[in-house]
Amino acid sequence: MSWNPALTPGCPDTVGADAIETLIIPRARDLGGFEVRRALPAPRRQMVGPFIFFDQMGPAEFLTGHGIDVRPHPHIGLGTVTYLYRGDFHHRDSVGSDQVITPGAVNWMVAGRGVTHSERSSSATRDGPSSLFGIQTWIALPESHEDMTPSFEHHGKDSLPVIRDQGIEARLILGRAYGETAPVTMYSDTFYLDVVLGARARFPLPRDHEDRGIYVTEGSITVAGQEFEAGRMMVFRPGDEITVAAGDRGARLMALGGETLNGPRHIWWNFVASSRERIEEAKREWAAGRWGEGLFDLPTGDRDEFIPLP
Repeated sequence: MSWNPALTPGCPDTVGADAIETLIIPRARDLGGFEVRRALPAPRRQMVGPFIFFDQMGPAEFLTGHGIDVRPHPHIGLGTVTYLYRGDFHHRDSVGSDQVITPGAVNWMVAGRGVTHSERSSSATRDGPSSLFGIQTWIALPESHEDMTPSFEHHGKDSLPVIRDQGIEARLILGRAYGETAPVTMYSDTFYLDVVLGARARFPLPRDHEDRGIYVTEGSITVAGQEFEAGRMMVFRPGDEITVAAGDRGARLMALGGETLNGPRHIWWNFVASSRERIEEAKREWAAGRWGEGLFDLPTGDRDEFIPLP
C-alpha cells in the first residue's frame, strides 16, 4: 500500500506545538549492565490507547556466556508484546509455549486470568558476544477479556505487513493501519508500527485512531518545528492530522495507540486489572505457590526458579 506523506509543503509544521498533549522523557535504569528506559506508565500519562507499559530494552552488549535471564514471573489482565531490533529471547510460558523470538518477529502472550513466563537469552546467542535492543509493551485487556484463558501467538517477520513509500518502511506489528491488518489476534482496536525513516522523510500518523503516540528509538524527528531525539515519547491530541519529519540522520520510531479503555487500570508489579480485588487475588495466589492448582503454574521447561512476590 502507498500514501502521500507530503500532503502540503511544510506539512510537519501545520500543527502547533500544543498538538503534543504529553511529552514523556523516560528515566534510564541500569539493571546490572543492562539499561531499560520506561516510558509508560508515566506520572502524567498511564496509557496510550490500551498500551499501559512501554520499555526500551538496551541497546546492550554481552560477553560470551552472558545474556538476559528474566526468571518465571506472573501476569494477569494484559497482553505482552516483545519486539526486537537486535538479539533474541527464548520465551517459555505456563501455556506450554517454547519459542525463540528474533528481530522483526512478534511474540504476543495474553495473560487473561493468569499466566507465568520467562525470557532468557538463547543458548546459541550465549556461545559468543551478543547484543540486545528492543521494545517490550503491555496492552491492558478490556473488561470482557480479563478472565479469558491465557494464550500465546508467534508471528514471523515475513508474516507482518510492510508499508513502503518515499523513504518510509513501516512494519505493522499489531492491529490495523493504512488499510492493512496484522495477523495477531487483538481484543481492542489498536495499531503498533515499527517505522524506519530516511533522512528528512515525512510520516503521517493514522487518522482513524482515537489515541496516538510516537516513541523515537534512533535518530530524531521534528514536530511543529521542534526536534525530538531518541528516547522521547510524544502523545498527540486526538483528532489532529499529525505528520512528523525525520532529521538529517533519519529516524526509527514506534507508532502506537488505538481505542481508549472504559476507565483507568490498576497496576501493581506485573498485574493489571480493572479492580483492586483482582490484583489482591493474584498476589495471594502467587505467594501461595500452588503451581497448577490455582491461577498460576510455572513454565514448561523452566520450573526450577521463579521471582517471588515483592
